[in-house]
Amino acid sequence: MAKRTRPEDESWSDYAAQIASNLRRLRAEAGLSQEDVAYRSGLTRYTYQKYEKGESKPGTPANPTIRTLLAMSQTLGVALTDILPPEAPDLRLR
Repeated sequence: MAKRTRPEDESWSDYAAQIASNLRRLRAEAGLSQEDVAYRSGLTRYTYQKYEKGESKPGTPANPTIRTLLAMSQTLGVALTDILPPEAPDLRLR
């Protein structure tokens, strides 16, 4: 039986993809490697690479903790709001 996706799952997937795009851009602007950002943020390079891909495992959107997001923003020298897309998805169950 095929797994049904809820609208909020798709919204989160799109949001995670935007976070990934922002991380790639901000890292490039900071002149840092993925390994630099990972190490300075207390992450493994593999984990950080997954955040830049926007997924935690194939088909599952990334869901970094607030602590991880703060560590990455501090490492990149930007505000947390620079990593997060401006429009948050509606994750309420319908």
